Amino acid sequence: MLPDIVTFWHGSMDALRQTCLRSQVAAGHKVTVYSFDPIPGLPDGVGNAEAEAVLPHSFSQKLRPAERDGSWRDWTILQFSDFFRMRLMTQRAGVWLDADVLLLKPVQIDPAKPYFAWERPRQLGNSVLYLPQHDPIVRAFEALMKQDELTPDWLALRHRLTFAMRKLRGKSDRLSDIRIAIYGPAALTALARREGELQYALPKRSFYAVHAEPKLFFEPSDFSRTLDDPGIIGLHISPKGRGKETPIPGSLYAWATERFGQRSTSGKREPI
Repeated sequence: MLPDIVTFWHGSMDALRQTCLRSQVAAGHKVTVYSFDPIPGLPDGVGNAEAEAVLPHSFSQKLRPAERDGSWRDWTILQFSDFFRMRLMTQRAGVWLDADVLLLKPVQIDPAKPYFAWERPRQLGNSVLYLPQHDPIVRAFEALMKQDELTPDWLALRHRLTFAMRKLRGKSDRLSDIRIAIYGPAALTALARREGELQYALPKRSFYAVHAEPKLFFEPSDFSRTLDDPGIIGLHISPKGRGKETPIPGSLYAWATERFGQRSTSGKREPI
């Protein structure tokens, strides 16, 4: 059986993410998006589950206080999702895929082994992630989440020094303010290295072939090699503000939009 796919979303969802979710369903997976509010326009076959039962909304206050209207500030959503995916691992919910991962073929895992891929030459990506429930990386995040200050014991020296200087200058006493991805790929890489799990990392092209170059996805090109490459399982798209653009004919985005259709549901929350 194929593993379930899970993710978290906060706010409205653009056409790019809807296309990617449809591709995940088309690959044969059960797909569930967790959120604090129902998400209008979710594609057919995509479930919507309550996020509060996984990680309370109040946890975001450890990252940074909300705005006066209660909305999240800056990159709180991204950092919250870094913790959310780890909490899903403790619940054996399935494989995490970011909502902007376009699947070209099914994801197949060994439930007893980690599943992730290199995003850059020396950094893992966490846009595609599976960890066994009792994996030491999961346990490390669970221990971290019990702290009020959220300071990892795996934090790199340069980040410790940066944080110390910011505190000394009175700029911030929250580690979450020093770097957007402090709990994301950098943390996953450091922990995987510490726990001897880098051996499980898939090659970069498995999911990150176009990640650093969004023009390969959004602009016209000959993408036949990408579709024919047996080593590419999916494509993590880094939209950089282009997620709401109309697909350009001849682009990989246009192909994906046509391939995976545009049907969607009313946005009603459904049980899983």
